[in-house]
Amino acid sequence: MHDTELRRKLAEETGRITWQELERHFARGVLIIIGPELNLVEAAARIAEDDKRALQEWIQRGQVVRATDDHARRWAHSKCCFRAVVVAPWVLVQENGLPSIH
Repeated sequence: MHDTELRRKLAEETGRITWQELERHFARGVLIIIGPELNLVEAAARIAEDDKRALQEWIQRGQVVRATDDHARRWAHSKCCFRAVVVAPWVLVQENGLPSIH
């Protein structure tokens, strides 16, 4: 898939989601947090393209992390909403900071 086409497809598949909808993905161990300083679609594209160098750099900087039990506890008690996109097998999320619409 061409770079531009991949990014367009990922942008179309990106949406808002609540913690309750994400909780099962966390339980499966596939929830990845993308830091707010990164573009979610661009990060998803780099992961889909297997850009190991970019991913390793983001992990070292703490900009890409696997969701932890501490994250889950905080989200369970908040009204936080997320932006999310799937890059199988991963579900990539960014905290939106806006109250849930559900």
